[in-house]
Amino acid sequence: MSTIGYADLLALGPVRGYLARVEERLADDVAWVGGSTAATAGETLAAGGKRLRPLLVLLSAPAGRQGDEDLVRAGSAVELVHMATLVHDDVLDHAALRRGRPTVWALHGDRVAGATGDMLFARAFGVLAETGDIACLTLLAQAALGLSEGEALQMLQTREPGTTPERYYERCTLKTGRLFAAACALGGRLGGLEPADVEALAEYGRLLGLAFQVADDILDCEGTADATGKAVGTDLIGGTATLPLLMAATREARIADALRRQPAPDDVPGLLALVAETGALDDARDAARELVRAAEESLDRVAGDLDTAPLRMVVRGVVDRDT
Repeated sequence: MSTIGYADLLALGPVRGYLARVEERLADDVAWVGGSTAATAGETLAAGGKRLRPLLVLLSAPAGRQGDEDLVRAGSAVELVHMATLVHDDVLDHAALRRGRPTVWALHGDRVAGATGDMLFARAFGVLAETGDIACLTLLAQAALGLSEGEALQMLQTREPGTTPERYYERCTLKTGRLFAAACALGGRLGGLEPADVEALAEYGRLLGLAFQVADDILDCEGTADATGKAVGTDLIGGTATLPLLMAATREARIADALRRQPAPDDVPGLLALVAETGALDDARDAARELVRAAEESLDRVAGDLDTAPLRMVVRGVVDRDT
């Protein structure tokens, strides 16, 4: 598998078949509750997504177990949690678009969006409970708790250009890394791997999540609206303390000032060009590549019957992605 690319990985029969099963399960899980929240949750589901977290569940399980229904349950559960966080984030950020489509918040307001996110969280645990594995529920509960803690930390760091990279990574571990880690740990555990291997997979997932977040933050500075599904420069306008912006702020006072005060939309393109001129984007990309290297080292510790090549493909494809 190591000779094929990431796109080829997604096209493989077992992967394609698993993701199709997860998609069917997601549709059923969202519709299960019925009523208005099922309809608004369906709008979020229809917006699509990479389904990276369910993919990690599959790839963290040995090949002989990849047809198990519990992996589909776990894949749906982690994606439902992810969807819930997106809906709640859009409320907090007053985001009108997500993946190029109007958000639940934009269409229906705070209360409906809040209820929709709550339902998705609750349904995720109901789905995972069907595995009968209490330890799996604990893994996902810890990740969900981290999401709440990370959101609170992000609010504290907003418009704070003095935020250190260490504090940024702490926030990203809570908001992104823990759910990636949980996805990998769920796949390993439900796939029958030993605890040491499950722990190594979880560390791989955490580091993958950090690399993914850094790459996402870079895209917000140099990507396109078509690629990101939202307006470029959203982090700068909102005062979100991302790694490239924090690096640039230490080198250019105008970036630090823009993080403290919401810049005018017409000023954003020039400010983003200034971020690039400081070398912050290149340095942030190097930091993401170091996280990729560390993630692969975690996979080196997996001693069980698991082909880690697909997981290596996933993490190697994170840094230079443009979507």
